[in-house]
This record gives sequence, C-alpha cells and structure tokens, in this order.
Amino acid sequence: MSQTTDAFAADPEATTIGTAWSTEDGAGRARDLFAEHIGGTPDGVWAAPGRVNVIGEHTDYNNGFCLPIALPHRTYVAARRRDDDKVVLVSQLADSILSWEGTLDEIAPGSVNGWQAYTAGVAWALREAGYGIGGFEAALVTCVPLGAGLSSSAAVECGVGLALADLYDLGLSDSDAGRTDLVNAARAAENEVAGAPTGGLDQTASLRTTDGHALLLDCDDWSVRQVPFDLDAAGLELLVIDTRASHRLVDGQYEARRRACESACRILGVASLREVGDLGAALSALDDEEMASRVRHVVTENDRVTQFAKLVDAGRIREVGPLMDASHDSLRDDYEVTCPELDTAVDAARAAGVLGARMTGGGFGGCAIALVDRDVCNDAARQVVKAFRDAGFTHPDLYVVTPGPAALRVQ
Repeated sequence: MSQTTDAFAADPEATTIGTAWSTEDGAGRARDLFAEHIGGTPDGVWAAPGRVNVIGEHTDYNNGFCLPIALPHRTYVAARRRDDDKVVLVSQLADSILSWEGTLDEIAPGSVNGWQAYTAGVAWALREAGYGIGGFEAALVTCVPLGAGLSSSAAVECGVGLALADLYDLGLSDSDAGRTDLVNAARAAENEVAGAPTGGLDQTASLRTTDGHALLLDCDDWSVRQVPFDLDAAGLELLVIDTRASHRLVDGQYEARRRACESACRILGVASLREVGDLGAALSALDDEEMASRVRHVVTENDRVTQFAKLVDAGRIREVGPLMDASHDSLRDDYEVTCPELDTAVDAARAAGVLGARMTGGGFGGCAIALVDRDVCNDAARQVVKAFRDAGFTHPDLYVVTPGPAALRVQ
C-alpha cells in the first residue's frame, strides 16, 4: 500500500512519502485477482475512496457537522453478475488473499464476520431496503491504508455497493439521492452486520464528495455542500501521518463515547447535542465531569467546523490552522480519544511550523493530519519521523493527499 515501511526498514533515517495507485494500476490489480481466483472477465471495475476528515470528529452521530475529503487512495472492486443467488468473494486487502463463498440467504447480522461482513453485508442491506439483488462475484484490492482511521472499511462497502447498484441496474449511482440510499446501505452493513457503530460520515464522504472539494456535511438532515478546497493554489499541502498504532472501532471505546452523549441528551432534554445552545448552562446541568467533557468537545467541535468552512469560503484557508489545533486539543483532553503516537505526531508537526495539526478519524490510533506550506512539508515529515524514532514508536507512514472524486465506475 505504501513504500514507506520498506524504505524505513532499509534506512531508519528515510522519510519517504507514499503515493496512491493510479486508476489504471488499481483496476488492473483487481481484474488480475478476479481472473486468477474466480476466473474469466469481470463485468466492470469500480473504485471507492477512503477519506480524511479535515475537521469535525465524533460529531456525526451527534447530528453535527463534519468536513471530510475523499482520498486519492481507493479500494478497487472487479465484479460480475450471476444468474443464481451464489456470492463469491476474494480479497487482497492486506498481505494475504482471502476468499468466501455462500448464498445471499446466508448473509445476515451474526452470520458473517471479518472482511466478509463489510462486503457481503452490503448485499444484505440493499435487499433489506427492498432492492432486487442477486448473486455476484467480486475481487477486491486496496491502497487505502488499513486500520489507520482513513475509512478503509467504508471504501470496501461503497465500492461493493456501487458495483451491485450498476450490475443490477438499481439506478442509484447517477444521482445524489441514489447515492444517499447507497450510503444508508453501506452504513447498515457496518452497523448491523459488522457490528461497528459508526455514524455515516465515512460512507457519505466516499459516495457524495466531488473532486477538488471538501464536503460540508450536516448530519442532522444529511444535506451536503461542496466547499472548494484548492490547497495547491494556496501553496499548501495536507500531510497525512499514519501512526501505525492500531485503530479499532469495535473494542467498546467508540461505543462508550456514543452512550455518554446519548445519556447527556436525556439529562438535558434534547434530541441531540446539536440542539445545545448555551454550552455553559448545559455543562452546569451535568453532574458527571466526564460526561460534561464529552459534551464540551461535541458542541465546540461543531462550532469549529462551521468557522473552518466560512474561512475557506472567504479565501482565508491559511487562517484555519488554530481551529485544527483546538480540535486536536479537545479530542485529547475532553473526548480522550488520542494516544501517545497521535499526540507525538501532532506535537512534532507543530514544532516544525505547520499551520495546524490534529488527529483524524475515530481515534485510539490511526492518523494525524497537518496543513503545511509546500516548502515546509518535507522538513515537517522528517521531524515527525525523528520524534517517533526518539520515542521508540514504529516508523509512521506518510502521505500527501488532495481531495479526490467520489466512488465511480473506472472500467
């Protein structure tokens, strides 16, 4: 997925910045995997991106605001329709090749686990929503870093979902309304089949973004607005730092944050934390200090997202750094979802003179991002690597990313 790990192994001083596969390379890998392990030629190849959430963390399931971009890193799905109800899946999502065969009736919550839940689970969700889905064969490959908090699972779900929509002529791929239905199916697969209680941000970013834009997402009504995010014109780059600290959403910590927010809503008498107007009054009404901290993060994070979007709209993108810094500090101190590796990455980037830095994703591992002047990016990357080496951490993987397109058919 990245050349960085091999480069570090050969030279501990190396600071290699990895790149995404080209569309031709990714599609070719998927077709080759299909031919070798399933046989014949697929009906097409689809690609769905991972995402970086520029700002707005743990706000999606609180009906708040988020501002993600689609990554150039994608999962590629070579797929073929069948005339029966059989499902054949093969993946090379990590270092090994995995396969699964079954029927549509065998796919349900509790019946499939692991990577199959994210793939076959989408077929279950579409059928549950009333769409006519039959059997299919699919081969999946990816250059989205796994376990990094860059939404590799949503890339799988959305790639498979889009492929099924096209294979069975569901009419969902060419409109935002149709893609919203696919978001719901992908989210249902992750929530109900895979058992990960995510809030819908990841799937929306993978299916509803546009090239060169960030997506201002209102998680109350799931409306979106495309926000021009031209980093190159501003002389900036977005550096992604994969700490390689394992990122997991199904170990209970993510769910515990959701429960705390839901409990706070019951005490405050609101449907969601989005409705909290007077933060001071809300905090005074909560006796539990930990719960109050969770609420403070969500309410202030929503405000940071809207401020960020206003600055970008006004052509003042170079002024958003303090909002990114404040977001990370809140996630570290109030929401308590960072880890030593994430904090080290952010602290080192800030010391190198970036405009702003923060963790991104659900936390508890995964990635940090830094908004940085183009001519400072390599130096910032080197300082992050040195900080990790000095702390005795695994070497991080590094990427410079730009906003890419949503999931689409590529062949």
